Amino acid sequence: MKFLQSLRLNKKLLRELDYVTIIIAICIVTFGCVNIYSATHNSSTGNYYFEKQIASMLLSLIIVYFLLVFDYMVIENYAVIIYWAGIVLLIIGDVFGKVTNGANSWINIGPINIQPSEFAKIGMIIMLAKQLDEMEGKINNLENFVHLLFYAAVPMILIVIQPDMGMTMVSFFIVLGIFFCIGLDRKIIIGGITSILILVIGAWNSPIFQTYWKGRLTSFLHPEENASGSGLQLIQSKLAIGSGGIFGRGFGNGVQFNSVPENHTDFIFAVLAEEWGFIGALLLLLLYGILVYRLIQIAKGSKDIFGTVLCIGFISNLLFSIMQNIGMTVGLMPITGITLPFMSYGGSSLLTSFIALGLVLNVGMRRKKINF
Repeated sequence: MKFLQSLRLNKKLLRELDYVTIIIAICIVTFGCVNIYSATHNSSTGNYYFEKQIASMLLSLIIVYFLLVFDYMVIENYAVIIYWAGIVLLIIGDVFGKVTNGANSWINIGPINIQPSEFAKIGMIIMLAKQLDEMEGKINNLENFVHLLFYAAVPMILIVIQPDMGMTMVSFFIVLGIFFCIGLDRKIIIGGITSILILVIGAWNSPIFQTYWKGRLTSFLHPEENASGSGLQLIQSKLAIGSGGIFGRGFGNGVQFNSVPENHTDFIFAVLAEEWGFIGALLLLLLYGILVYRLIQIAKGSKDIFGTVLCIGFISNLLFSIMQNIGMTVGLMPITGITLPFMSYGGSSLLTSFIALGLVLNVGMRRKKINF
């Protein structure tokens, strides 16, 4: 009985919960489920992806509740365990992972597929938040900065080895967002970005970058040059988005998106734009805008550095993922396997997005002392 009572949220804490943020997130997921259903229900899989996404959402909401029960400061005490558990998952994925689209980025456990990099990304943010909290935010101290770089580099190197370029980019921009917002000297940021560009150029001309990945990363520049190969996905996506016009073809009436590979995962935006048109795309962007704004407000109101960095890390992840995913569907960004947060099909992606959201909401709930 005492255990069950410990899992109840206090009414005073519930008053501090940002319900609007939760509702916005659920609206985006629901919109995603509708589009996943439209994209897949006429295929050989039937309602499989739709039903599985609904189940993932319900599981995610249950986990969010449990995350809200405990003070987020408790998580700081387990940051080391969470971080290294993510690293172990990445190593297992690198060695024994299932090859998907040229990368060892998935672990199969019976019928369950896990993407280790999604969970390692969460662990990295938590670890950086803990370290910066202990350093009192003094990031421009050389010893502190090198320390932080180590914890950021380990998971990123393991993700590069897979190689998962999309998740590598996401991780890089998470770290960049945290370092910039915490106050890292801009000269160091510019120097770091320059060094990374040099390394990328070197890696591009080495065996690390497979021909497959080079094709995917550059096909957005001239997709018509390989219209039946690496450029097919983007060409079909742009046709689907363009055919939607202002108001879209209507739910269930999309034709072009059926020819877009990965239309229920990485290219879900093409489905949305064709069926719901510019108005539907604008509605989604509005929902994302409200969500990001409210998360920023929570970050500003955090009572400590640990909570602030948690929020910054997850906001950076959300912003870059949205920009990269939508950008690649319209030909403005290279094609990578980055899902559209809360919209795309994928249990690991949806679960970790809600875990991140739960942690940020936890920070907001406990931004001030509650007298019991």
